[in-house]
Amino acid sequence: MYTEECIQTFLENQGQLFDEPVADTYEEAEAFLEDCMAVVVDSIKEVKKYLDSMGADVEGMTLDELEEASEVFPLPNGQYLIVEG
Repeated sequence: MYTEECIQTFLENQGQLFDEPVADTYEEAEAFLEDCMAVVVDSIKEVKKYLDSMGADVEGMTLDELEEASEVFPLPNGQYLIVEG
């Protein structure tokens, strides 16, 4: 379900969302993303729509601020991984 770059990006950057690692291996990272039903979207505008639909207060946030949110992981291909901790 998740691409290799998606899983690797989360594995390498999970510290932006969690104080301690939730995954030490690629397989653990993949399982964690599946368990928490992480979402991949195509643009930062879709990130805003998704977070808004989940009840997050994103009304006054700029797109740059959204991109820097701890639960948003920019992917090398231009997509975004959203992981709700």
